[in-house]
Amino acid sequence: MVDHFHGQDDWNRFMSGMSMVLPDARVEDIPNDDAIFHDLYDIREKFQIPGEQYVATGRTYEKDGYVPGWRCIRDKDGRIVVAICFNMHLGDAWEWADAGDYPEKFSGLAFRIVINYITYAMTH
Repeated sequence: MVDHFHGQDDWNRFMSGMSMVLPDARVEDIPNDDAIFHDLYDIREKFQIPGEQYVATGRTYEKDGYVPGWRCIRDKDGRIVVAICFNMHLGDAWEWADAGDYPEKFSGLAFRIVINYITYAMTH
C-alpha cells in the first residue's frame, strides 16, 4: 500500500519511481464494487483522509491534492498488487486515532481500509 503523497508533483515522482519497479504497470482507479472494498468491511462511503494538519487547519488536503484517489496496479490475473491512496494520509489517521481532536470518522475509515487491504492480500 502506498500512502501520503499529495498533488501532481508528488504523483509524477511516484510514477517515475514506480516505472523503475514495475515498468509495464498500468495505474487504474479502483471501482467502488471491487472486492478490496468489501472483503471484511463493506466500505461504501469513501472520502479524503487527512493528515494531522487537519487538527490545526481544518483542511483535508495538502499541496494541490484536493481530490482523493483510490487507485491500484494489478497483476496479469487482475489482482491488486499495489494499492495507492493518493492525496490522503492514512498513516496519520492511524497515528492520531487516540487524539481527542482528530476526528474518529477519518481514523475509522483508515483502519477499515487497511484491514480490508490486508485481508484482500491474504485471500486473493
